Amino acid sequence: MTNRALSIFNQLRPVSVGFDSIFDHFERMFDDDFRLPTANYPPYNIVKTGTYTYNIEVALAGYSKKDISVEYAEGILNIKSIKETKAEDKKGVIHKGIAKRYFSKSFTIADDVKIESAELKDGLLKISLMKIVPEGKKPKTITVK
Repeated sequence: MTNRALSIFNQLRPVSVGFDSIFDHFERMFDDDFRLPTANYPPYNIVKTGTYTYNIEVALAGYSKKDISVEYAEGILNIKSIKETKAEDKKGVIHKGIAKRYFSKSFTIADDVKIESAELKDGLLKISLMKIVPEGKKPKTITVK
């Protein structure tokens, strides 16, 4: 199935202009994601909150702001845990059944989508995004005379 999908992309390249980054992304996706099992941790939602707005919600119970890193570069949003173990964390702990696991979750963000904000509240990391649509591409009502 991978070879067939890649051949479709290769057939579209000669007749498409400006879509190289999209084709490259899909090729990487087929190479990476379909070979490895998908990590289900941490759980997340992608919610469309308006016509041009979205939220990515990641469940991070037990994590604080200093325990996570949110970075955006070259169309990829990366959310990772920062693992810091301190001797004082173990002080007084008889049994540690709640562990903070290391995780790394990546999302591909379209070029016309802007990251507005990120907030960690009540164990839920909410990243707000907005699609930037030029006025010329927004729907408009034409008055009929």
